[in-house]
Amino acid sequence: MGRRGARIFSFVRNFLSTIVNKEFLIFLFFLSVSGLFWLVITVTETYEREFSVPLRLVNVPKDIVVTSEVDDTVKVTIRDKGYILLAYKYTLTDDPISIDYKLHAPKDEKSTVSTSELQKLIYQQLSKSSRIISLKPDRLVYYFTRGKSKTVPLRLNGKIVMGQSHYVSRIVFSPERVDVYARKSLLDSIHYAFTENMVISNLTDTIVRTVALKKVLGAKFVPSEVKVTIYPDILTEANVEVPITAVNMPEGKTLRTFPSRVKVLFVTGVGNVRNISANQFRVEADYSDIEAHPSEKCSLSLVAMPQGVRNPRLEISEVDYLIETQ
Repeated sequence: MGRRGARIFSFVRNFLSTIVNKEFLIFLFFLSVSGLFWLVITVTETYEREFSVPLRLVNVPKDIVVTSEVDDTVKVTIRDKGYILLAYKYTLTDDPISIDYKLHAPKDEKSTVSTSELQKLIYQQLSKSSRIISLKPDRLVYYFTRGKSKTVPLRLNGKIVMGQSHYVSRIVFSPERVDVYARKSLLDSIHYAFTENMVISNLTDTIVRTVALKKVLGAKFVPSEVKVTIYPDILTEANVEVPITAVNMPEGKTLRTFPSRVKVLFVTGVGNVRNISANQFRVEADYSDIEAHPSEKCSLSLVAMPQGVRNPRLEISEVDYLIETQ
């Protein structure tokens, strides 16, 4: 019974396996046919699809500088059969459209490629059945200059919030100046190259960043980005004693003040204290003011101070005086 039962079991298993395999093959056949039928219907239907078509500006003379940002792609929406749009996916996006400078020579250093001209260039790469529905941008504008340039210094554009008891000691650009190319009227109006907006919070340590320069329509900065190093320092109070200088004294008269020196109080960075000396300040007593407003004391004015000094003030703003006649 054991051997006979095993043969019966093997026969039944093989029979069922054959039936399942046949049904599965039939299922695959009809699935393939239906899939092929769906694909044929799909690719022969009409659709609209957007493509990013690369652009290239060609035949630009060596002495001409393009001062505007050149669009390197144009987004075009095309209507056609599905199989044609599928082909464009692999052909249209890989073959740049050439914008010939000689055919669009600038007038007043500005060149415009109109919508119709742009469509004409794109249609040269399309099937006769294809239709362009939209273009983004719908036209191209280029600015040029013929060797006109100048060098300008840099300025930081943005907001820096310092950490507690800190201040910006100095800002260093690398390079310190950049070249700007533009038509003469625009070039004359550009005095600085500004960075893109920078926002820095709670600055306590030196930072170094590479920052793009703020764009100006019709102008080109070379290089277009610079390295910015911002040095913070800790604020500290300091003071120096400065001699009082009399000014506007008539001939034959001498002004003596008591005391002859006055203390100037100020705030500066710890690293800057050693660079500050009394002879960098100037405190004056004006005889004209004494003559116009007679008083027992004369007023003092702080009229000069070095860079890097914040909140300068005189410890005393009035002193006793004596005018001697020779």
